[in-house]
Formats: sequence, C-alpha cells, structure tokens
Amino acid sequence: MKSFLVSRQAIHRISLLSSKTPTFCRNFSAITSSISHSDRHLRSYDEQTHLQNVEIPRPISSFNRYFHFTRESRLGESSAAIDDSNDQEEDDEDEDGTTNEFLSRFVWIMRGKVSEAYPDCDKKMIDGMLLLIVEKVVEEIERGGFNKVGSAPPSPSSEFSDDLWATIWEVSNTVLKDMEKERKKEKMKQYVQSPEVMEMCRFAGEIGIRGDLLRELRFKWAREKMEDAEFYESLEQQRDLDNAIRESETVNGEVEEERFIPSDEIESRSISLPKRKGKFKYKIYGLELSDPKWVEMADKIHDAEEEADWREPKPVTGKCKLVMEKLESLQEGGDPSGLLAEWAELLEPNRVDWIALLNQLREGNTIAYLKVAERVLDEKSFNASISDYSKLIHIHAKENHIEDVERILKKMSQNGIFPDILTATSLVHMYSKSGNLERATEAFENLKSYGLRPDEKIYEAMIMGYVNAGKPKLGERLVKEMQAKELKASEEVYMALLRAYAQMGDANGAAGISSSMLYASNNPLSFEAYSLFVEAYGKAGQVDKAKSNFDEMRKLGHKPDDKCIANLVRAYKGENSLDKALRLLLQLEKDGIEIGVITYTVLVDWMANLGLIEEAEQLLVKISQLGEAPPFELQVSLCCMYSSVRNEKKTLQALGVLEAKRDQMGPNEFDKVITALKKGGFEKDARRMYKYMEARKFLPSQRLQMDMVAPPRAFGSGSGRVRR
Repeated sequence: MKSFLVSRQAIHRISLLSSKTPTFCRNFSAITSSISHSDRHLRSYDEQTHLQNVEIPRPISSFNRYFHFTRESRLGESSAAIDDSNDQEEDDEDEDGTTNEFLSRFVWIMRGKVSEAYPDCDKKMIDGMLLLIVEKVVEEIERGGFNKVGSAPPSPSSEFSDDLWATIWEVSNTVLKDMEKERKKEKMKQYVQSPEVMEMCRFAGEIGIRGDLLRELRFKWAREKMEDAEFYESLEQQRDLDNAIRESETVNGEVEEERFIPSDEIESRSISLPKRKGKFKYKIYGLELSDPKWVEMADKIHDAEEEADWREPKPVTGKCKLVMEKLESLQEGGDPSGLLAEWAELLEPNRVDWIALLNQLREGNTIAYLKVAERVLDEKSFNASISDYSKLIHIHAKENHIEDVERILKKMSQNGIFPDILTATSLVHMYSKSGNLERATEAFENLKSYGLRPDEKIYEAMIMGYVNAGKPKLGERLVKEMQAKELKASEEVYMALLRAYAQMGDANGAAGISSSMLYASNNPLSFEAYSLFVEAYGKAGQVDKAKSNFDEMRKLGHKPDDKCIANLVRAYKGENSLDKALRLLLQLEKDGIEIGVITYTVLVDWMANLGLIEEAEQLLVKISQLGEAPPFELQVSLCCMYSSVRNEKKTLQALGVLEAKRDQMGPNEFDKVITALKKGGFEKDARRMYKYMEARKFLPSQRLQMDMVAPPRAFGSGSGRVRR
C-alpha cells in the first residue's frame, strides 16, 4: 500500500521510541492489549515464527459503555492521567471505558492496515508506528477533532501524509459506526423485554402467531418503541439546550446592541418540524372533507356541543313513578296523552328527563315508546331536533309503517324542519320495499338535491324496487350510473335484474346485464346466470343462443338442473323442433343426467299440442314414478289436452284442481284454459273461468274477447259437452 507515507522525522521518532516502547505500552495498557504485550512475549514469538506480518487476536473489552463524540467530552484527559498503580488503572478503566473501547478497536483495525502497508518492518517498528498514530488520535480527541462522521480533513501534522490521515479518519468512522450499532443492540435488549412488547407478543401468541413471524414482530415492536423513546429524548435535549441558552442570555445582559448573527448559528439553534407542501385532501364515503365548507360544519358541531345539556335526569319517585309504570304497561290501543300530561306536571321535565323516559320505554314496551316519542315531539321542554324525527322515521320505515312515516313527515314540515340524509335514506328503503316507486324516486331525487352522493345500499334499494315493479330497464340505468361513479353493485342486484329479464323473455336486456357483470368482475359467470340466459333466450325464440349458453355452462363444469333443461326444451317446443329436443334428452341421459318433473311437464304439454295423447299419458306415468308432486302447470296442460279431445270426465277432474287453485293462475293460464274449453265445447265452464279472470282484473287477449262475444258452438249434444 503505497499511500502510507511517513516522513523522516516520524522514522526518527520511531527509532527514539523503540527503547521506550515497554514504558509507553504500560502507559497504554488500558487502551489496547495488542500494544501492551511484554518484550519476552515478542522475542519468543519472533523466534518461533520469524514472520513480519502476523495476525493478532482481536482484543475483547469488558466495558459496555460506548464512545459519544461531543464538543464537551474530553476523552484524552483520562489517558494522560493514567498512573502506574494497579488500583489507579482500574479506576481509570471504569471511568474511561468508552475511550478504551474506541482505542482498542482502532488499534486492532489499524495494525492490520499498517502491517499490510509495511510488510518488511518488524513487530517493534509496527508497534512504534501505532504508538505515534494513537498519540496523534488522542490529541485529536482532546481538541474535538473526531466529532463528525464524513470525509477526512487535511492532515493536522507534517509527520502524517494526507493519505495516511484519510485512512486514520476512515478507521475512526468505522469504529464509531460499530460502537453505535452495539450501543443500539444493547439498548434494544431492554425494549425487547419491556412489558408493553411482552404483552403484545402474548396477545399475538393467543391468536395463533408462532415461530419466526412472532420473533420478527417482537423485534419490530421493540425497534419502534426504541425509536419513539429516542425521538422524545432528542426533543427533551433540545428543550434543555434552548432553556440553557435563554437563561444564559438573560444572565449575561438585558438588551444588547444589535449585532450580526451568522445564519448557520441561527439554524443550529432552531429546530422545527418540516412544513408540509400542498393541502390536505380527505375523501371519505364520497365526501370531500378538505372542502372549506367542512370547517363551518366543525364550528357548528362545536357550538352544538356547547349548547348540549349535560345535566343528570331528575330522580323519578312516588306518584311520578307510578305514572311511568302505567306508561310502560300501555297496550296497543291505549292513548298515552293523559298519562304524559300528568307525568310532565309532576316532574316538570327537561330534555334529559324526556330522553330518560323514552329510553326506558324503548327497552320495556316498543308500542308505548313509538306513541310517546311521537307526542313528545310537540313538547316545548323536549326541544325536538332533526335527529329525533329521523330516529322515529327510521324505526317506522324499517317496519314498513307508511302511514306513520307520512304523518311524522307532515309534522316536520309544519314545524319548519326539512328531512336530512338519514331521513331520505329511510324513505328510499321503505318506498322501494313497498313498491311505491313514485315516492321512492322522489325521496331519491331529494337525496341528490342535498349535495350528497347516495351509497351502494341506497342504489340497490332503488334497483330492487324497479325490479319488483317489473321495470328492470330503469334499474339497469341506475347500475350504469353506479359504474360511472365507481360504485360496485352486488351480485344479488345483477342476478335480480337478470331474473327479471329472463321472466320477461328480454334477450337484449339479459345480454346487457351479462356485459355489466363481466365488466364489474373478472370471475366467470355462475350456474344460475347461465340458467337464466338459457331461459331468456329460449323465451325470446333465440334457440341457437340458448343452446350455446347451455353448452358453455356444461364446459365450465356446471351440471344443468331440471329447470334449465326444461327451459331449453321449451325453446325447442317454440319452434317445434322435436328431433333436436329428443337428441338433447338422449345425450343428457347418456351423460348420466336424469330428467325431472318440470321437463316432463313441458313434454306433456308439447305432446298434447301435437295431439299425441297416448305419449302424453306415458309421460304422466313416468312423472308418477318419480314420487314428486306435479307442478301446477301440469294441471293446465291436462285440462287443455282432455278438453281438446272432449274427454268430459278427465277435463272436469283437471278443471276442478284449477278452480281450487285459481289464485295461482295468471292471465296466460286463464287465457289458455278458457280458449281450450271453448274449443272443446265446455261453454258453461269456459264462461265461469272467464268470470274468475275478470274478478282478478286480468285483461284478456283480443282473440279471447272475440270468442266470448261469439255465440256458442253446437257439438251434437244439447248439453254443450261431448262425452268420450
């Protein structure tokens, strides 16, 4: 290593110190054990090895304190005060253990670098060089030269080259970093065993965290606790320093003349938190809380807290307590007005007393609570607010008490109180659930007019209201509005819309919902979705698309159920493709998929329309063998089939079942049965069923109206029925 250049004066000093080496080493025995070897040990070691560059074992220090570089520390003073006495050396080691640790580590590293730079020098010469270096290091420590970590300054002595001094500075920084790491390690041990960290580890163990993960978490928590402690310690030190500076300025003089203060000194004395650039932006549930209007809202909340009544409710005793017990036992048809007036006269209540009464009634008697809460709104001492109205409306809306809600809303408007966001939300849910779309839409628009964005639950309530009213198109429009506002609709909403389109046979609407579902989620469609697609395309007459969805469902591993198979067979029935339906059923039977009652019912109706009575009756035998209750649609098909062949007995038997369950019949079923009875000659029965249809306020088809107006047909017998 050519960079280690020592001047002639340094070589001369080394030669002069060679005779004084034992004495100097004894003086530095507390600094490093590598320099304090005896001459006897050096001679014996040289005789055995005859090596110039040897590796000395690293000295082990017994001190746990660490070196801290500050302008106030005078680390070299203890070294200069070392005595030859063993007792004095032990005391100095206890006091200056940090200095000894630093110099011991420094000499250990520096010995290797010097030996590498001067491989031809013997052991004594290297020890002499180390003594010169240590002497200069001690001088730098005494004058505070090693108080910063960074690049090396120029050499302070002509005896050392700049390269040698840079190496000394680098080794010193390395020693400082190592000592700082060990200091933190020792300090870390204290926080690892702290009660707070042990309690967190105990809790983590209870919830199932074990092994390496628990160990990592334990050290992480200990490190965070140590960093917090160091941060607050630095704040305390800075505060003490500022107080000391302030006191010194006060003591030295009252008001000094204006003088120039360097900017570096001002910056070193003042420490402040960094300034944040930009503005805070908080967005929670669609509300831009960084808007200045929320500052006004915070002021209003603060004013409301100041106006709040923090008094305790008055004790209820004697006759007043008896009146309260009567209120708690109030029945559904009772009127609490008289009892409330008596209770108010006895207690002279404030708002706190009214609230205590309502809480007690709510726990014991909900009916009495609702009646009393509504009457209390008119009491001046209660001082009703918007929250009191909203709470009561929410309870009634949850139970779908529309009349009570509208009565309270009317009372609100009379008192000059407008509904808030909670009230509008409750109204949307209530009217959507009850099917009153006009009022639900009105409440929904009022909610938007307040400047607040409806959440997913409000949107879903409106969509379900449209679905239940048979208007899925309007519900789909709200779904697209949710997507535009980055709101995600639930899977139940998509399935409800798809189910509505499937029942209506709207293939385009079902396709639109399919696109929305794929856009909202990357997951494949469920079995129910594919089944509804088959139903929608089948009712729309698009058999090919129904079959493709059926095949795609099977490719994804879904097993079609009886209803899905029946929907596809019904689609084939619509275009009278009996051969395709039979091939489908044979393939399913080959794949081990059994046909159920619903599919057999569709086949019975198909056979009846084709006039294949014997085949239809064979299917009836298979239905009876399954042991399941036949669906209601089967009775409709049987009535139409037997009436078409004028089988009076079986027609009347099926018609009796239909009349007993006529509440389950829809307009299509009525239309089909009445038409079949008319064609079969069962005129009286047809007109009786037509009266049932009119009583249900179903609108008959134009063809049925014409048939009912036309005179009855004659079929041989005057009775209007043909026997078979």
